[in-house]
Amino acid sequence: MFAYLDCASGISGDMTLGALVDAGADLAAIQAGIHSLGLTQVQLSVSEVKKKGFRALQLQITHPPEHAHRHLHHITDMIGASAEISPRAKALAGQIFTRIGEAEAKVHGTTIRKVHFHEVGAIDSIADIVGTAIAWDQLDITAAAASPIPTGHGFITIAHGRCSLPAPATAEILTGVPLAESTVQAELTTPTGAAIVRELCGGFGPSPAMTITKIGYGAGQRDLAEQANLLRILLGERTAPADSAAPGWPALETLCLLETNLDDVPGEVVGHAATELLAAGALDVYGTPIQMKKSRPGVMLSVLCRPGDADRLEQRMFEETGTLGIRRTTMARRALVRQEFTVETLWGPVAGKLTRLPGRPAGFSPEYEDCRKIALAAAVPLREVQAAALAAYARRQDARQQGADNGANG
Repeated sequence: MFAYLDCASGISGDMTLGALVDAGADLAAIQAGIHSLGLTQVQLSVSEVKKKGFRALQLQITHPPEHAHRHLHHITDMIGASAEISPRAKALAGQIFTRIGEAEAKVHGTTIRKVHFHEVGAIDSIADIVGTAIAWDQLDITAAAASPIPTGHGFITIAHGRCSLPAPATAEILTGVPLAESTVQAELTTPTGAAIVRELCGGFGPSPAMTITKIGYGAGQRDLAEQANLLRILLGERTAPADSAAPGWPALETLCLLETNLDDVPGEVVGHAATELLAAGALDVYGTPIQMKKSRPGVMLSVLCRPGDADRLEQRMFEETGTLGIRRTTMARRALVRQEFTVETLWGPVAGKLTRLPGRPAGFSPEYEDCRKIALAAAVPLREVQAAALAAYARRQDARQQGADNGANG
């Protein structure tokens, strides 16, 4: 399932969860997941409201007063200990909290382990984030995008005093994300909402080509004078963009790209993960050298796969690498048709593939493993075996062409 988040009035945790419930997520199952964190006195409810004449679901969270200031590891331990929350939902919630923790650490000049979660560590924020992760998993959303994000205008008062909008953590989280201009004198996007959209959405811009199957509306708590304070979520399937290729060319197909940055994983583990992911059905796996925080060398592990395999391969990436987050991008690919083909050489048969460009002769590419085995067995250079296989294919094509010419002359 593909999701598009229309954030015309910003995004917050309660708006997101309300919209997901409106789109079909099971509130009772979400409630059970929240209770499994040990928060048994937290109650979720939704009510239908109208914002500027438009209906939406508004989420309410009730719980006894508390004054706990939690660290990230307290929250992730709570999530990890739950027997009611699926592994994918746990991973999504952990990624969102980690995103907030990294932003707070940078803003306050400390480490992620020492960060005190104030507003975001409160019970209602935990319920918003974990509930959103559970609902996201329930609805089987495998890819998402969002509109540019408005943050609002003016000032708010937080635990650290009065500050301008966007709040420091919100601005840090949304670094690199396109922001939409807004003169609304209110906080439209909260740190929780910013982390949700940044972590769950692979791109930002206009709604892509898609077939809508469900729509959910989540209401913000405030009534805005200028506009309806709503978050709209469109669910459905991506449709391939219009294909303007010449006749005879292969059609575009939709693929997913999974990527994660690794800076504390031994090379052997990265290599093993790549081998396992290819064996599990990935179309391609490759690593790119990158430079990460504090000038540490790292590798970006990229996995190209079909949309139906994305969740399974993503879980395998988490298991094999221990990474804390995986980005997902939906993209279009045009691939030439390939055909298995075998040629005979002096040392025996060599398998390979034929590829065809429309209107041109097929090209032959010998398989490396076949050539390598022959080279080792016959004690000849690999390049000689590869050259012999290509020459064998060329002779075969010449013979076929000569036969066709003789037939035409006869």
